[in-house]
Amino acid sequence: MGVLHRYTADKVIYPLSIYDRNFMPYIALEDHLPGITGLLEYSKGTAQPIRELTQFLLRGPSTLTQAERELIATVVSHGNECTFCTTAHTAAADLLAGEAKTAAMVKQDINSAPVSDKMKALLTIADLTRQSGKSVTPEAIQKAKDAGATDVEIHDTVLIAGLFCLYNRYVDGLGTALPDKPAYYDVLAERIVNHGYTRLPEGYDHLKKK
Repeated sequence: MGVLHRYTADKVIYPLSIYDRNFMPYIALEDHLPGITGLLEYSKGTAQPIRELTQFLLRGPSTLTQAERELIATVVSHGNECTFCTTAHTAAADLLAGEAKTAAMVKQDINSAPVSDKMKALLTIADLTRQSGKSVTPEAIQKAKDAGATDVEIHDTVLIAGLFCLYNRYVDGLGTALPDKPAYYDVLAERIVNHGYTRLPEGYDHLKKK
């Protein structure tokens, strides 16, 4: 086996060190399914409602674009230092937006990112929710409303943020593996952008290593 590497959300490659978590997941998962994908296949009973809620929130009818909702997922996952989720949803946001600048800048500084004032306010609410529900202040909510955010958009932003905190802890709490190659995230992004978050009938056998 070659040298193991860790891929960051910006696809910068670093050798795994003694400070990284164990190389193997804490429970037996399929080798070809890193991150949350392996967990969803491991427990299909809990996977179904997870998939349905994610599909509804990130791909269902909304005045927020799919790319904007992927940015919320990206900001939360980045703040929680969940490499798998951050990289996957960054790739999805990039694919939906047709460029990589916005997601990269949002992760560094929301207020300097090339998004609307409304999105800056909503992304700030998402990040505050990530820190703690009690971190969301009346001032942050009012700023979003003043920028044009509706109650539904504020509701969905908080719910998406809370949901991705769950996912980030699910993925990292069970020590799931990272992909061997960063190109995996491009394949995953194409899948979730073109097919959503539902499980395709053929499953994931095509991802098995030859």
